[in-house]
Amino acid sequence: MNATRLAIVFILGSGILAGVGMTYLYSYAGWAELSAEEVGVIEVQNAATGALEPMDVADVTGLDTVQDGVRLSGALSFRACFETSLSPASMADAYVIKENAVPLTSPRWFDCYDAREVGAALENGTALAFAGQENISYGVDRVVAVLDDGRGFVWHQLNDCGEALFAGDTPPETCPEPPVVEE
Repeated sequence: MNATRLAIVFILGSGILAGVGMTYLYSYAGWAELSAEEVGVIEVQNAATGALEPMDVADVTGLDTVQDGVRLSGALSFRACFETSLSPASMADAYVIKENAVPLTSPRWFDCYDAREVGAALENGTALAFAGQENISYGVDRVVAVLDDGRGFVWHQLNDCGEALFAGDTPPETCPEPPVVEE
């Protein structure tokens, strides 16, 4: 085998190994399933008072990049699934509806959470998204979506403050003071 062929095999082999490694890191490394206790209480914002109210939920499971209590990535990695007897229609009058809710994808092995299905249900009206805790981490809000069949989903999504901060713009005046990063 001449040097050119050897170089081509080396480059292709390195590319394949790097691709397999990146796929593993994206889909498995750092992700951990969370129990209902680790997920905590699922709350939505009351439309009249603005206060957070716990939802009646069952079969809660979650996913995050937390290991031994330490977050391995940003707050956007959180996802959760649950069952509820509440319907989106019954919740619409009592709780704040979250406009522009866009579910974030999760690893394929986290079977209960399908961002494409939730997104399609939000678009066609068979699900509604509600405001959970605002600024659960600076610039990140918790979103709770409920489908007509009683399945519910939770994820974290950037709010206007977070979008401005990460874009390098000045956050709107309504935003709380950004956290000070110590160097």
